[in-house]
Amino acid sequence: MTDSLDFGGSEFAGDGTWSEESDWEFVDFEEGEEGEGHVPVPTLAIVGRPNVGKSTLVNRIIGRREAVVEDIPGVTRDRVSYEANWSGRRFMVQDTGGWEPDAKGLQQSVARQAEQAMQTADAIILVVDAVVGATATDEAVARVLRRSKTPVLLVANKVDDERTESEVAALWSLGLGQPHSVSSIHGRGTGDLLDEVLAVLPETPREGTGGQGPRRVSLVGKPNVGKSSLINKLSGAERSVVHDVAGTTVDPVDSLVELGGKVWRFVDTAGLRKKVSHASGHEFYASLRTKGAIEASEVAILLIDASQPITEQDLRVLSMVSDAGRALVLAFNKWDLVDEDRRLMLEREIDRDLVRVPWAQRVNISAHTGRAVQKLVPALETALDSWDKRIPTGRLNNWLKEVVAATPPPMRGGRLPRIMFATQAGTRPPTFVLFTTGFLEAGYRRFLERRLREEFNFDGSPVRVSVRVREKRERKKR
Repeated sequence: MTDSLDFGGSEFAGDGTWSEESDWEFVDFEEGEEGEGHVPVPTLAIVGRPNVGKSTLVNRIIGRREAVVEDIPGVTRDRVSYEANWSGRRFMVQDTGGWEPDAKGLQQSVARQAEQAMQTADAIILVVDAVVGATATDEAVARVLRRSKTPVLLVANKVDDERTESEVAALWSLGLGQPHSVSSIHGRGTGDLLDEVLAVLPETPREGTGGQGPRRVSLVGKPNVGKSSLINKLSGAERSVVHDVAGTTVDPVDSLVELGGKVWRFVDTAGLRKKVSHASGHEFYASLRTKGAIEASEVAILLIDASQPITEQDLRVLSMVSDAGRALVLAFNKWDLVDEDRRLMLEREIDRDLVRVPWAQRVNISAHTGRAVQKLVPALETALDSWDKRIPTGRLNNWLKEVVAATPPPMRGGRLPRIMFATQAGTRPPTFVLFTTGFLEAGYRRFLERRLREEFNFDGSPVRVSVRVREKRERKKR
């Protein structure tokens, strides 16, 4: 049997056809929007030197493969938070890059992120490789943690069987109490460890934000376009690791940032270097995390290097945002490097390459100097207002009658299709359904979308228009 929905007297079948047009003026598709409460929960930081299995342990704790893992040191570089639940208690798990006391260059920035995690967490797990034993770096980390007032649990990782258990006792020398034997790759001992974590983790964090959840913004773009620099400029702190090596960010990095009197949740994502099908190793998983971050966000800021020609990578990221139906702000970064000739070329590239998103908000910024970054807030607010907007059914149909009377749809098969009724079927993004007596050409649907934008102002948000054609009913033979 075909499923059908009853729209106030009209019957709409699941195959995209409808019949019995009556009582349309009472139809409206109201969407239940549940407010997302932002309840503060405590944070558990996972620290240790590179390649001891921190990200593998994080995946084991949260019960899913979220943190990027590869068998080379230094894949994780930023502080990355994931939500976990054990025995009915929620908490955040913060993965960090490997900590080294004498790090230089990029690794020094990574180490600072780990130190920041130690200072802000409510409990800390120090991960040590039980097979290698305590190294000079492990001892240096332990000295720092012994001075901390935050509860610390020492974890001996890679204890895959009982033969390795004898090596664990030597880790008492670090002065952090009893080492907890686990194998994060096999799950051995992690349940007992989590019981210990709940015993030392406070019920509430040191500091948290209450009230409604902040709007979610994903920062996307190709590698080395300035995403991490922008998040650091907006937050006023070194929240993401920044380096002139392309591809420094691997995991999506969450940051709560206060802008324009509101708290926003920004997610700094990995730059997409290759097509997902051609990527390998941590690049493959990073590209999947980026796609997931876009889908979990409400609005995306696509950073484009204004000093260079628009690339295929930029257009690929744009397609991901467009396909996900998210609100969009185009931020042309490195504007301080753009001269007059480049501006003229950029306008031509925008007209040629970005023709599919003429509705997107545009802001010219410099994450390095801070130029015009404050203009991102009104652009984000406009895009989100459009993304959430709902048009009353009566007003929509009155407008539609005027538009169709002035510009009727083109004839098809010698007949003029009639648009009988329209309704907004949903928001986020705004989605409109037209009930017609015949198929509408794609060009006419684009015309209606353009007029919808002009009349109701959907700047910064995609608008979807679909057509439902009335089924042809055979006349009953007497």
